[in-house]
Amino acid sequence: MYDRLPEDPIILLSFINTQLRDHYASFEAFADAYAIDAAETAAKLAAISYEYDPAANRFI
Repeated sequence: MYDRLPEDPIILLSFINTQLRDHYASFEAFADAYAIDAAETAAKLAAISYEYDPAANRFI
């Protein structure tokens, strides 16, 4: 497991969506597993116009 998440927002987006697709049923489960602040991370992705879609279980 990573010690920290990627800093670059595009790489972060790719990393999170891959993890959601392959390992986690929800963004909340991912955030818990990585011990991160879900709202803060979602805000970083919102800054590049991506929002979490629970039905798709990915940021779109």
